[in-house]
Amino acid sequence: MMRYLVVPQWQGSPSSRAMQLIDGAMAIAGDLPRASTTVLDVPMEAGESLDTGIHRLSSLQRVREQIAAALDGQHEPVLTVGGDCGVALEPIAHAARRVPSLALVWLDAHPDFNTPESSPSGAFAGMVLRAVTGGGDPGLTLPEGAVPPARVIVAGARSYDDAELDAVVALGLVTLPVDGLTDPAALAAAVRATGADGVYIHVDVDVLDPSEVTGNAHPEPFGLSVRELTAAIAAVRAETPLVGASLAGYSPASPATATDDLGAILRVVGALA
Repeated sequence: MMRYLVVPQWQGSPSSRAMQLIDGAMAIAGDLPRASTTVLDVPMEAGESLDTGIHRLSSLQRVREQIAAALDGQHEPVLTVGGDCGVALEPIAHAARRVPSLALVWLDAHPDFNTPESSPSGAFAGMVLRAVTGGGDPGLTLPEGAVPPARVIVAGARSYDDAELDAVVALGLVTLPVDGLTDPAALAAAVRATGADGVYIHVDVDVLDPSEVTGNAHPEPFGLSVRELTAAIAAVRAETPLVGASLAGYSPASPATATDDLGAILRVVGALA
């Protein structure tokens, strides 16, 4: 049975409307099964960088500790709902401890593969995947080898910083562009090729085309449709056990409009759950 962990973290986002991620997370939470859902009380303060180059690091570390405590002893799959993409770091670590041969699918318009040194924004949301593979600041990263780059698949990304592109190529991450996902079997085949015994799937809503979801602070044109995204997820799950998942980046313009995109968002939740 799927469990749900709602983490309305905003401190990792570079957006000027970062705090609207709280509205997005809570709108999704309202449609999740109450008995299976835990909502974390994320600190409201921005936090300090602690001379790391990661904005608001101290608050991000506190939230990571909260997530770790919520996942401790959890043996069922958990869908973590953000908030910004930084909420995925600890759930991925938890999944990798449960299944050491874990594959990671990162469905995002951006690869989130910067380091504190290369990041143009200093926002952790743009560094999360690099931190998963052991790069970045020791205060917010996984041990090298916890999720090897050879078992990471970046799918749907269409906006790379130069440093991200160089690192993705150098480390040998598998990438699937949007047009490579029109056949849902392609993503399943990429996961199968890693030889993994389980998969973690992360979805940032900006992997979708802006016409599909308006509550998106970082829209990138020519994205996936909801149908294409959910079909690709279903194809992966039909072949490889899902160990965990995360959904991040829903940023409605206002609390009043937070329900406008829920039809599309809940279809993605259904595919993951």
